[in-house]
Amino acid sequence: MSTIPQTPSELPPVSAIEKRYLKVTTENWFDYPVRVQPHHTDYSGNVWHGTYVVWMEEARIECLRSIGIDYAELVALGCEMPVVELSIRYHRSLQMGMSAVVKAQMTEMQGVRINWDYQIQSLDGKDLYMTGRVTLVAVDREKGKIMRQLPSTVKDALVKLTV
Repeated sequence: MSTIPQTPSELPPVSAIEKRYLKVTTENWFDYPVRVQPHHTDYSGNVWHGTYVVWMEEARIECLRSIGIDYAELVALGCEMPVVELSIRYHRSLQMGMSAVVKAQMTEMQGVRINWDYQIQSLDGKDLYMTGRVTLVAVDREKGKIMRQLPSTVKDALVKLTV
């Protein structure tokens, strides 16, 4: 599977990201509804760019919870999954009072490296606000080092999300 280029100058055009990195259908996507509150916006009433990252993480954590992985329990077991790569393409802005759905999908798991794709779109699916990708790695919390393999319970649960 191709990876998204790492520098802004290498980013493909928006249409290439949509066709190459994101699935067009809603199959296998976890839907996480959001409503834009005043604290999500900048001075102009548009959603602040960092809010999209927060929504992506919330959707991912809720998706994991839906398959039986409680992130707090995972951390208690000594495993963290920090973001090591992040790519976002903003298509159009959301504004205060609007509702949208964050779509999250685990697209690839290679050892302890896990890729997630995201779309934020209108509730009816007609407007696309953001697309993105996050790469996580499993880290041993005590040692502060990347794990050699995912804990078996986590790996078994994540297999349910593979597409």
